[in-house]
Amino acid sequence: MARTQAESEQVEDGAPARPKRADALRNIEAIIEAATRLLAVNPDASLNEIAKEAGVGRITLYGHFDSRAALLRDVAGRAIAHAQQELATVDLDGDPNGALGRLLVTSWRLTHRFGALVVAASDALSPEQLRRLHDEPFARARRLLERGRELGEFRADVPIDWQLSVIQAILHGASAAVHRGEITADEAPELVCTTVIAALAR
Repeated sequence: MARTQAESEQVEDGAPARPKRADALRNIEAIIEAATRLLAVNPDASLNEIAKEAGVGRITLYGHFDSRAALLRDVAGRAIAHAQQELATVDLDGDPNGALGRLLVTSWRLTHRFGALVVAASDALSPEQLRRLHDEPFARARRLLERGRELGEFRADVPIDWQLSVIQAILHGASAAVHRGEITADEAPELVCTTVIAALAR
C-alpha cells in the first residue's frame, strides 16, 4: 500500500517509527511545497520535475512518498484542509454584495493556488475528500446567494445551481487567464468580483 505521511508510518512490529530527523522533515515540506507550486500550473508535472523544484533527488523523494499517488494525496489533503480553514474565516454577514465580494476574493486566491493540483489528485483522493472539496464550499456560497435573493439583491429568475456553476467557471477561468499571461494575479480578484456581481445583480 502506498505510504503517504511519514509521521503515520509504523515499524514492522507495530511500534511507532522513530521521529523523522530535521533534515528529513525539511525535505518533506520542500517536496510538498514544490508539488503545490508546479501542479497549480501543470497538473501533469512529473516526479522528476517536482524533485528538481524541491531541490532534492528522485531517490530522496521516493524515500518519503513511494508513488505519485501518495504524494498527490498528501498535497491535496493539505490543500483541502487549508482551504476549509481559510473559507471558514470569511465574514458572510451584512450586505450580501459585500459578503459575496469577500468570499470571491478568498475563493479566487484558493482556486489559483490549489485548483489545478486538486484536479490532478482527484483519482488519488478518497470519496470523503472529494465530497468535502465540493459540497462544503458550495453550501457556503448557496446560503449566501439564498439570503441575497430573499433581500432582493440577487436575481432569482435563473436556477441557483446555475449561478453557482457560473461562479466556479469564472474563478477557474480567471486562474487560467493569469497562467496564460492575459491578466495579472493582482487584477484577477477585482475582475472576478465585478463579473460575478454583475451576473447576479437584479
